[in-house]
Amino acid sequence: MFTDHSTAYVVVTVVGAVMAGFSAASIFLGAEWTVKPLADYGVPRSWWPWLGAAKAAGAAGLLAGLFVPVVGVLAAIGLVLYFLGAAGTVLRARWFAHLPFPLVYAAPAVASLVLAF
Repeated sequence: MFTDHSTAYVVVTVVGAVMAGFSAASIFLGAEWTVKPLADYGVPRSWWPWLGAAKAAGAAGLLAGLFVPVVGVLAAIGLVLYFLGAAGTVLRARWFAHLPFPLVYAAPAVASLVLAF
C-alpha cells in the first residue's frame, strides 16, 4: 500500500497531518483558543481563511506523501515554513509564552521530513 517507508515515518506523518488538520479546523470553526491569539498578534482577520487553507493543504499533502513521496516532502517543507513563520509572528508580538505552540505543531513536520530520507 505505502511506498517503502518505516513505521516511524508513517506514524509521525499521520500525527503531523492530524495536528495540522486540527489546527486548520480550529481556524475554520473560529475556535476562540486559536482566533483570539491571532487577533492579539495582529494577524488580519482576512488572512485567517488562507492560513487555515495552508494548514489543511499541508495536512493533505503529508497524507498524500505516503503514496507519492515528493508530495509529502513538499508538504512537510511547507508546514515547517508555515510554523516557523507563526513562531516569528509570536515573537514579533512579544508573546513569548506562546512560542512553544507553533513549535509543537512544527515538530512532526520536521520529523516527517527527516525520516523521509
